[in-house]
Amino acid sequence: MKTMSKRFIDGSRIIVESAVRTGADIFIGYPITPANLIYLYASRRFKNVIPAPDEITTLQWMAGFSATGKIPVTATSFPGFALMVESIGMAFMMELPMLIILVQRLGPSTGTATGSAQGDVMLVNGVNSGGYHLPTFCVSNFEDCWKLPSAAVKTAVKLRTPVILLTSKEMVMTLQDFDTDSLEEIKPVEREFYEGQEEFMPYHPKENKVPHFLHVGNPRHQVRMTASTHDRKATLQHSTQEAISNTKRLREKMTENLKDYTYYDYEEDGNENLVFSFGTTSLASRDAVKILRSNGKKVSLLVAKTLFPIPDDYLRIITKHKKTVIAEENLTGQYRELLFGRMGKNEVRGVNAIGRMIRPEEIVEEVKR
Repeated sequence: MKTMSKRFIDGSRIIVESAVRTGADIFIGYPITPANLIYLYASRRFKNVIPAPDEITTLQWMAGFSATGKIPVTATSFPGFALMVESIGMAFMMELPMLIILVQRLGPSTGTATGSAQGDVMLVNGVNSGGYHLPTFCVSNFEDCWKLPSAAVKTAVKLRTPVILLTSKEMVMTLQDFDTDSLEEIKPVEREFYEGQEEFMPYHPKENKVPHFLHVGNPRHQVRMTASTHDRKATLQHSTQEAISNTKRLREKMTENLKDYTYYDYEEDGNENLVFSFGTTSLASRDAVKILRSNGKKVSLLVAKTLFPIPDDYLRIITKHKKTVIAEENLTGQYRELLFGRMGKNEVRGVNAIGRMIRPEEIVEEVKR
């Protein structure tokens, strides 16, 4: 990141810079707090920026640009994301690459626009009818604000899918002193388009379950896309074997390629205690682990950066430890419930809060309990 220097900076600017350098080439958005700084910086860095009249239009336009071979990006918060949901499902079914940055704020509904939260975990988990996950990354610090948007754009292209980058008000609006010179150079995404002479079949999968991509308007082949149940040629089908196989493939391509986009930090320190967190809460978790270790306690740390689909690695790591404390800034422990259900699991405990950030001392207390 040679053109930037050490400065007082927020995560919004780093996220935008990362997406642009990776090859995202158009930003479409509708302003909403606390995602407005991303909109502002995007208007300065993207070559093409289109203000949409609302969030539904935003996603529809993104789908159109994606179909023409562009890599669109938007940023929003819960009220806007809620309006986008149907179109996200459409883009998922049509297998259109795009990046959706979801900045969490205190809800429900319009809630508190400038209040931090991690309350959209269940929302993102269930965004698609049928339980089909979108790859979802979550930034835990400014280094992630640089690395994960790039990874998200590349995953969107590689898997032909919308990807969600989950963050929160604190990460994108809070200024920190940060050495941007320490960041590694980002390589632009390499795009591959169908070059065969035979008829282009837009949903004929390669070995990795992902179909070739070819944009509409190309001079060589007709390109058909649809959000309805379809066969490999994008011909609408009711429930033929080929069409249902294609629908199942949408999940398979996410799970079978999951190792390629699984990101997390794991600091192993014995097998007694594990602190598990994600997003801004991981900052408190890292401090809590330092406090505990300074007092002679063995504590491992797991910071999840790929939230969905849930990597098996998380369960494997948790199982290794006798006690796990999962810290997240929502009322009920949403990710903990997704991992272990409403019945929970012995020796897995939660530290939760709404309307404020979790303090390291709360995590320390729960580990000692």
